Amino acid sequence: MENSELLSTLEVSKSFTDVLYLSNQKQIPFEVKRLLKQRKLSFAIRPLDTFFQIRDRLDLIGTVIIDTVDLDVSQQGYLSRIIESLEMNNIGVILLNERAQVPVKSFSLSPSKSSFSVGGSTESVSTDELWVRISLNLAYRKKSSEMAVKPAMPPKQVQRIYKNKLAEQLIMTGALVENLSEQFRLAGLVQQDFLPAQLPNTDRVRWATTFLPAEWVSGDIYDIVRIDEQHIGFYVADVVGHGIPAALLTIFLKQALVMRETIDNNYHIFSPAEVMKNLNVRLAKQKLSGYQFATCCYSLLNIKTLQLTYARAGHPYPILIRPNERPQQLEIRGSLLGIFGKSEYTQQTIQLQPGDKLLLYSDGAEPFIGSLDDSTGFNFSEKFCGIKDLPLIEMMDKFSNFAQNQPVAPSEVDDITAVAFEIL
Repeated sequence: MENSELLSTLEVSKSFTDVLYLSNQKQIPFEVKRLLKQRKLSFAIRPLDTFFQIRDRLDLIGTVIIDTVDLDVSQQGYLSRIIESLEMNNIGVILLNERAQVPVKSFSLSPSKSSFSVGGSTESVSTDELWVRISLNLAYRKKSSEMAVKPAMPPKQVQRIYKNKLAEQLIMTGALVENLSEQFRLAGLVQQDFLPAQLPNTDRVRWATTFLPAEWVSGDIYDIVRIDEQHIGFYVADVVGHGIPAALLTIFLKQALVMRETIDNNYHIFSPAEVMKNLNVRLAKQKLSGYQFATCCYSLLNIKTLQLTYARAGHPYPILIRPNERPQQLEIRGSLLGIFGKSEYTQQTIQLQPGDKLLLYSDGAEPFIGSLDDSTGFNFSEKFCGIKDLPLIEMMDKFSNFAQNQPVAPSEVDDITAVAFEIL
């Protein structure tokens, strides 16, 4: 099938499309189009603002390139929702920010006058580097979607050579796997050392947490900090993906999220909106490779007045649980961390009362809490509603059991983290 420039391919084709190109432009840049053709990849272009018309067909997409050239400021929130939707479907994203008129040497393709700025970086990359990112995304996509690739059968004489070496290779592989497993185990222990060793329980507030990495290490992190005699700051953050790369970024988030600053003999407690803004600026300045970004929800609790102020950056909404009432999502806007360095964040304040509970959680826990319906909104699960009125510790124990025992497809396994408190 010939690839069409202003595509309806996804609407009429039932076959897999390797690369979907989202853009406000009418054409794919010549260098990118040539790359895709030379690599014999199927591809399609679609206007950025029509993405959600094909969200039911995302199972047919390998990876997505988003061309943000000429992106209107008003579309930044829309772009964040697109990236969130693709991540939830295990689809890798490449942000193509700008074309630079700087010749960049390409080793396998003819050099061109145009190079590209990818993933928020101001450094230009060649089409070779762009191809590496596309191929990695496609490999990850096929693995997470359990797409089998049948290898070519080698000749019989090659099979005999392989068979003679198989035992030796298995021994070497076993030793390597054992060593890597031990390294991952130790890395997981180091990461958990960054979690709070004690919870700041008081005679008015009791805390409980759940931390369940999908692998040895986690792409989630949380903290609960007694800022002064009157304030406790706490958050849950979630880096895209899981495993070692995501775990490394959580350590950065832990150090970069600052709740207060000391000036001479005085100190200033940052508001949740300030915390989110400052953290976003620090993360964006790192110019991370690929499409790594993070979500976070940060809250500030005044344990004397019982006022809670919260801000959110692309993270699941906090849940307020009041005795004998339906749980309530505390909805507030806020874009993802690490994409746009100048993003602004808002905050809201609510008055708590005795018996109230509040729950922050990463998106890996969402299947056990509820699901979003386009017509009725977010619906809490029967299991979650059945435990919400239990004492906090018992509620979180059952929550952890649900999360660990719920059957989940291998491609949907994710880190699960939750932080909750109860007003006594």
